[in-house]
Amino acid sequence: QVQLVESGGGLVQPGGSLTLSCTASGSIRLFSMGWYRQAPGKRRDLVAGISVGGRANYAEPVEGRFTISKDNAKNTVYLQMNSLKPEDTAVYYCNANPPRAGYWGQGTQVTVSS
Repeated sequence: QVQLVESGGGLVQPGGSLTLSCTASGSIRLFSMGWYRQAPGKRRDLVAGISVGGRANYAEPVEGRFTISKDNAKNTVYLQMNSLKPEDTAVYYCNANPPRAGYWGQGTQVTVSS
């Protein structure tokens, strides 16, 4: 079973940028991966996914602002977030796509506020 550790969150002003990292304990080469987020009182939703072949897809609210990438050699998935908005505030998680129940990590908090 792969363990996933997210990092890179923090407090940022509206319009700012952050890069999140998700490092796996084993190979993710054969996994489609995704970044998910969960705001207080809301469900956990997929915001960006990347296929085994490297094709990315995004949820409409983040299209054009977020970029997902995957480094198989480092067993790491990244989420570059630009032009951040207060509504991007959430805990961000990575997992396989579709997600596997035993793979959820602790997540990393992103807070967008002035």
